[in-house]
Amino acid sequence: MTTKTGRALVALGLIILMAGAGLAQEKKTSLTEEYRDTAGKIIGAALVDKGGWEKLTYMTTEIGHRLSGSPQLEHAVAWAAEAMKADQLDNVRLQPVKVPHWVRGREYVIVVAPLERPLPMLGLGGSIATPPEGITAPVVVVSSFDELEALGQEKITGKIVLYDVPWAGYGPTVRYRSIGAARAAKLGAVGMLLRSVTGRSLYTPHTGAMDPKAGEATVPAAAITAEDAAWLHRMSEAGKEVRVKLYMEAKMLPDADSANVIGEIRGSEKPDEIVVMGGHFDSWDVGQGAHDDGASCIAAWQALTILKQLGFQPRRTLRVVLWTNEENGSRGGLAYREALGADIAKHVAAIEMDGGAEKPAGFGFSITGVDSNANDPRYTAAMATLQQIGKLLEGIEAGEITRGGGGADISPLMRDGVPGLALRTTGEHYFDWHHTNADTLDKIEPVNFRKAMAMLAVMGYVLADMPERLVEPAK
Repeated sequence: MTTKTGRALVALGLIILMAGAGLAQEKKTSLTEEYRDTAGKIIGAALVDKGGWEKLTYMTTEIGHRLSGSPQLEHAVAWAAEAMKADQLDNVRLQPVKVPHWVRGREYVIVVAPLERPLPMLGLGGSIATPPEGITAPVVVVSSFDELEALGQEKITGKIVLYDVPWAGYGPTVRYRSIGAARAAKLGAVGMLLRSVTGRSLYTPHTGAMDPKAGEATVPAAAITAEDAAWLHRMSEAGKEVRVKLYMEAKMLPDADSANVIGEIRGSEKPDEIVVMGGHFDSWDVGQGAHDDGASCIAAWQALTILKQLGFQPRRTLRVVLWTNEENGSRGGLAYREALGADIAKHVAAIEMDGGAEKPAGFGFSITGVDSNANDPRYTAAMATLQQIGKLLEGIEAGEITRGGGGADISPLMRDGVPGLALRTTGEHYFDWHHTNADTLDKIEPVNFRKAMAMLAVMGYVLADMPERLVEPAK
């Protein structure tokens, strides 16, 4: 071997050794490796936890639904604050919020001609009342706003409009609930009925909020079952005039006092930097608010409790917020953001769970103002970090990290630059139960609920503990 060749081989060997050392160092310092043991302990504790299920059982069974302004919601708020203190969470407090106070009252729909039969119904949140004698009028069936406009004022005036809108996913379909009454009122309708916003139905009506800013005029509005909407549509196509009587006592009372419930594990090194997570504590005044959104609130709360029990204290503060009034006002999320002021820059990430507690899949991620489908370097780097954390959840089949995430309560934070994540599930049946009397504890599988606790605990802890922020603030 020549001296020259020997020197070349030595140099090549050094390069290989250096590359190998670099790879070893990269592997050693990856978040997946760094937090593998910690995540294993957290997941193990969550999967055998009993406290979270006990809390969820108490809330759904003994407190029940929790509409803003109701005694049930305030009962839940007071109970949660005391229970968080018993769990020894840090800095437990109530953040006062004024919330809308809509009351349903008695309500019904009856077909009076060409036959008589009652129709199961639920008034839409924010609806006005009918006159004391109710409203009796023919039904005009449309499947879209285009059909409504094509009929025009002459054929709509004095009628009750039924929107029998095919399910096209929640986003495209829910706008008929939001603004349908105002659009019908503009053309002279005296009432509005809505095919419940769901893809599947077992003769179950679904309530939900109307948009209070949809228009200057409105009319009493209620949802009926998908089955009855289809029947009324077929009667219309057969040339049969159907007359119904709509009776509603709904009214809006003065704003009521409520509160966000806040607890945390204070950070060991950077306590002023915050990772916040939670769900909305209010629900509609039907069912038990189990999937929407009680399970999410309890899962986020119990995630911190489990970390506390294990003695894990992250570098940054990990905070849980049970936001009030998401369903018909989003006042809780807005009040939380307003209270932060300029300190919002200290929020490292916000995680929301508001899609039910079915089989979990992973998290979706967004940065407001950054196209999640573009190759923005800040977004790409954050996705790579989250995918490393996601690997820690692969053992419970919940490690998928997808583009696009957020939620109603964290949207005020996200609008001002806080990165947002949404816990994702399979979502197979969520909209079957959503906003109905069927949203009850028996629809929740305890194993899936415990997996959600594990997901929130692992994701929240790592984001709060890892050396660098998920996304450095834009300069």
